[in-house]
Amino acid sequence: MALLAVITLVTGCATSETLNVAPQAAAPDKFAAIVVDASNGRTLYQAYATAPRYPASLTKMMTLYLTFEAMQQGRVAKTTFIPVSENARSQPPSKLGFKRGEQIELDAAIRALATKSANDVAVAVGEYLGGSEEGFARQMTAKARQLGMTSTVFRNASGLPDAQQRTTARDMAVLGMALRKHFPQHYYYFSATDFNFRGKRIRGHNDLLGRVNGVDGIKTGYIRASGFNIVTSVQADGRKLVIVVMGGDTARKRNAQVEEMIVRYMPQAAGGSLASQMFTPAPAATALAAPLPAPAAPGMPMPVDTSTTIQQGDAPVPMGEIQ
Repeated sequence: MALLAVITLVTGCATSETLNVAPQAAAPDKFAAIVVDASNGRTLYQAYATAPRYPASLTKMMTLYLTFEAMQQGRVAKTTFIPVSENARSQPPSKLGFKRGEQIELDAAIRALATKSANDVAVAVGEYLGGSEEGFARQMTAKARQLGMTSTVFRNASGLPDAQQRTTARDMAVLGMALRKHFPQHYYYFSATDFNFRGKRIRGHNDLLGRVNGVDGIKTGYIRASGFNIVTSVQADGRKLVIVVMGGDTARKRNAQVEEMIVRYMPQAAGGSLASQMFTPAPAATALAAPLPAPAAPGMPMPVDTSTTIQQGDAPVPMGEIQ
C-alpha cells in the first residue's frame, strides 16, 4: 500500500510532459543516467552511465563525505569554526557571502553545502581540511578510488568549472549510496529544503524534496558545461532507489525524468530489510541489466591527465566493491 501511494502521488504531481520525457530531452553530449536498486546494487536502467561528464555541484557530495569523515575521526566537530579566506570569499555564486575575516560554524557550513550549494563555503571547508583546496581535491580523488569510483577526478571542492574535473553517472550513484551507508547519522542534512543563517531563511535547490513522497536527497548541480544534474535517493515500503540524471536542459525537465523513473522502476526494486541487504553484491547472473534504448551520441571529449589516467569500466555499480 505504501508503494502504491508513492506511485500514485508521483503520478499525480507529474505533468503530462513528465511521463513522456526521454533522454533526447537533454543535450546528447551531456546526458547520462542510471537507476540502481539500493537494496542489492542491481542496475535497473542505464544510459551512458560510464561516459565522462562534468559533476558540477555534485562535487560537494564528496566535500561533505570528507567532512563527515573528519568529524568521525574527531578532527572537527559541529561547533568548529571554519575561517573564510579571501580566496573563498571571491568564489562566484551560489554563495552565502562573507565579510573579510569572518568564520562559519561547521554545522552551518554543512547545511550551506547540502542545501544552498554555497561555493564560498565549499572552498573554505576544503582549505581548512586539506591545507589548500588543491590538497583537498587530491584527497577527494583518493577517496573516490577507495570507494570504487573508478572514473572520477576532482580538481576543486565546489564543482565550479574545471576542464580536468570529471565523473560518471555510475560513480555518482556509488558516492550517493556510500554517504548513506557510512554516515547515516548525518544523512538528514540532505533532506533539508531550507536552513536559517544569520536570521535569514535560505532555500535549497532540490525541488523534489517535500514534493515527491519518499525522496530524501541527495544533491543537485549545474554549470553550463554539464547541464542540470541530480543524484536522488527515494525509498518506500522497504524498496529503495538511487537515481542519477545528468545533462538536463532545465531543472524542470531533469526532475520530470527522475519522477518518471521513480514510477517506472520502484515496482522493480527488491523489498525487504534494507539494513541487512545494503551494499551486498548482486548475483552474477543479474549483476548487469540491459540498458533501455538511448540516443546514439559520442561521449563528451575530456582532457586526459596522464598522471591520473583512468579506465572506463563496463560494470555498472556493483555495490560490493564499495569499501
